[in-house]
Amino acid sequence: MLIIGIAGGTGSGKTTVARSIIDKLGSELITFISQDNYYRDVNELDFDQRAAINYDHPLAFDNELLLQQLQLLKDGVTVQSPSYDFANHSRAVQTFELIPNPIVIVEGLHVLYDEPVRGLLDIKVFVDTDPDVRIMRRVLRDIQERGRSIQSVYDQYLSTVKPMHEAFIEPSKKYADIIIPEGGHNEVGISLLTILTEKYLQYPTA
Repeated sequence: MLIIGIAGGTGSGKTTVARSIIDKLGSELITFISQDNYYRDVNELDFDQRAAINYDHPLAFDNELLLQQLQLLKDGVTVQSPSYDFANHSRAVQTFELIPNPIVIVEGLHVLYDEPVRGLLDIKVFVDTDPDVRIMRRVLRDIQERGRSIQSVYDQYLSTVKPMHEAFIEPSKKYADIIIPEGGHNEVGISLLTILTEKYLQYPTA
């Protein structure tokens, strides 16, 4: 099994890069995991308390569970991934079945920051996109997909998103094997990563 980790700031194009690889190689060969589904379960808190959590900090993620499930996948075991309800800031009842395909792609803000998770990655990728582009994508996503107001997105960006990016995400770039500028718009970078992945599929012991 080849495990690829794709990190980068909010709105950098991490998911677009991952989806491009899946489209080129086929979903039947690849298991896709979003770190966003592994936010810690804080359902015991009321809504206001949940809303006040800094979700851009590495400690907001249940990386212990992510690490455990990655190891099980490596061992050939099918697992049930959690899912997350962003509108209510809570872990959802629904789960996703993850099967141990030859390729696993893990995408998320802090995939390269967390040392134990990083240790399981065979290829470490950082998607490096201009901050202005990233914040505009974040605004559109949070309003259209996560039911947020423009004011809440603005407040969250200044209070947590920007400082957490500077403190944790940007420094994790030093661990990357491959840096892809401008995310999904970088066809050359995506093609090179896809070729590398294809080589593994053809010569898994190389």
